[in-house]
Amino acid sequence: MEKLTERFLNYTRQHTTSDPKSDSSPSTTRQLDFAARLAAELKEIGLSEVELDAKGYLTATIPANIPGDIPVVGLVAHIDTSPDFNGDRVNPQIIPEYDGGVIELGSPAGRRLDPAELPELKNYIGQTLITTDGSSLLGADNKAGVAEIVTAAEILLRSSDLPHGKVRICFTPDEEIGRGADHFDVQKFGAAFAYTIDGGEIGELEYENFNAAHAVVTFQGKSVHPGAAKNKMVNAQLVATRFVAMLPQAQRPEHTEQYEGFFHLLSMTGNVEQAALEYLVRDHDSEKFRQKKELLHDIARILNAEYGNGTVKLEVKDQYYNMRQKIEPVMYVVELAEKAMKMAGVQPKIRAIRGGTDGARLSYMGLPCPNIFTGGHNFHGPYEFIPVQSMQKSVEVILHICQLVTKLKR
Repeated sequence: MEKLTERFLNYTRQHTTSDPKSDSSPSTTRQLDFAARLAAELKEIGLSEVELDAKGYLTATIPANIPGDIPVVGLVAHIDTSPDFNGDRVNPQIIPEYDGGVIELGSPAGRRLDPAELPELKNYIGQTLITTDGSSLLGADNKAGVAEIVTAAEILLRSSDLPHGKVRICFTPDEEIGRGADHFDVQKFGAAFAYTIDGGEIGELEYENFNAAHAVVTFQGKSVHPGAAKNKMVNAQLVATRFVAMLPQAQRPEHTEQYEGFFHLLSMTGNVEQAALEYLVRDHDSEKFRQKKELLHDIARILNAEYGNGTVKLEVKDQYYNMRQKIEPVMYVVELAEKAMKMAGVQPKIRAIRGGTDGARLSYMGLPCPNIFTGGHNFHGPYEFIPVQSMQKSVEVILHICQLVTKLKR
């Protein structure tokens, strides 16, 4: 398991941030660079059928070491890191035998991990933590998943006493910008089911996620000199603020938890003549999801009736759906992961993802794909950390899954 930490630290130092403003696939060439280095590593440790395509999808195979008609299981992780925070020049810090106190990250901004603000830190007293230096994110989402899969693959290849069938691996680009499954070839991948190793704290096992939509609202105003504006000016910015105020405040991310959906104001721009809002719409329940989208349309109609047709234009695009509908008919894949966790001494925490996952889209593409923990906390920012012991348990869970699959029949 020593290589696990070494791999993870090495991976985090390689810049792989995706770019939502790019139209290319992958969205950044740095992802291809990392995937190429990763492909070389997979070949070196003995994986077969290692292929990296032009879109940045890296696939490989761990051949079966026992005979039999065993279902092929897949393991999936993404190589990109979030554009929400700086992902360049990552300088990970190792905190051995964490004592339960404040961890000073050492950045000029004075950032620190304080258990008074992050109480989950207390769960890892005595363990080894890996943190940022406060100037970047860490990238455990999803470099931890990549390192855990590669380490498990190496153990399977070198341990003849661990029986397993054929295992397929795929490392995808651009998951953080919602494109991770855009060019995933499910048929070529050839797995009966798979797991994304992309969850958070130890024990997480998820087969539900948000239904998701992206909304862009544009506002057309009338710019008139303010000294002669009476009964003439329509300030697009103020119409935009009306739109924001007409959405329920209780359904904002900062006021919601568990199965509560939300409207997330992602960005706002504008001047008197033109303004724009960008929203993320989320809900686990399909009917409530539909109602949220309809509310956006209702508000647009109300404002257009008041200010004139064409003042407000709304575009809503569905992004992905709750994978529960596709997983429930094959619940054995969740039960198998749950059993693997218990074999590893991990208490399963079966919960709904308050976000999205490649697994959701893959499930709708014909590849049932629940999500399993990596061990990390506070993704997408400088307060990210991951306990080494949680990463080790993730590897153990992967190994147990691969062995348990041998007892299934096609």
